[in-house]
Amino acid sequence: MQRREFITLLGGAAATWPLAARAQQGERMRRIGVLTGIAGNDAETKLRIAAFSQELQRFGWTEGRNVQIDIRGGAGSSAAVRKYAAELVALGPDVILAIGNATMPPLVEASRTVPIVFTVVIDPVGAGFVQSLSRPGGNVTGFMMFEYSLSGKWPELLKQIAPSVTRAAVLRDPTIPAGIGQFAVIQAVAPSQGLEVTAINVSDEREIERGIEAFARSPSGGLIVTASPSTVGHRKLIVTLAAQHRLPAVYIERLFVAEGGLLSYGPDLVDANRRAASYVDRILKGEKPADLPVQAPTKYELVINLKTAKALGLDVPQTLLARADEVIE
Repeated sequence: MQRREFITLLGGAAATWPLAARAQQGERMRRIGVLTGIAGNDAETKLRIAAFSQELQRFGWTEGRNVQIDIRGGAGSSAAVRKYAAELVALGPDVILAIGNATMPPLVEASRTVPIVFTVVIDPVGAGFVQSLSRPGGNVTGFMMFEYSLSGKWPELLKQIAPSVTRAAVLRDPTIPAGIGQFAVIQAVAPSQGLEVTAINVSDEREIERGIEAFARSPSGGLIVTASPSTVGHRKLIVTLAAQHRLPAVYIERLFVAEGGLLSYGPDLVDANRRAASYVDRILKGEKPADLPVQAPTKYELVINLKTAKALGLDVPQTLLARADEVIE
């Protein structure tokens, strides 16, 4: 199914959500909370929740008949995420789908009993969300975004698509463990690719603008954009600045490339939320999160935007094109 169709599907599903009170007589209505660190009306959020909702239907959970879904989005604000985490827990859900690293600390703080299934979370053991990947323990399990070692692929891809680049600015959020971990791996790998790396923090738009503008004053530069709610929330600005300053950039997610970014390599996050429906189904049927192992991604995707490459004067190697899962022309 195409991504546009997912949005259409979500629009249809959303129209049925207020009908939850009309559950068929005699069938118990179950409640699912959904919390995302980015905006609830963000296009990527809609895609992820649409995939989740569609898969739930395959397991027999139909919105308005036997399940109600309450969605909250923090729009990149930690205060909003904390507020909505407490709000969702207070609704007494049977299970909560937590999308993104930023959602987990306030949810875990708000409840140690409500089952939580996470997606788009990096290093859940290191962050203290679960005891181990195989035996999570507690009320939390889910689908991790990727292992830190994936970050080492980004300097390599940047050099492949833009061989003249010798300097890379790494856009990261230093306030979260994932931001520190990703940058550490990139730092370790960069010298082998002939790259000198510096960090640009992404707390707000002004910091991003200042950082990229200062970095772009020297030649032979490129960008590596790591995973965080802030980079996703500010993706249009980042892609625009990369184009404006003619900086080749490698991103973590396809959505950056769909909006004009050069190249992305990372897990299929829509697929991760589709897979999360299986755990939500199992929990609704009586299984415990503590007994459901945390799963790693099964699908990674390399996406290249040829139009952007042409605008930057780059000739994409045929070997790279041959490996691409999607080429945007």
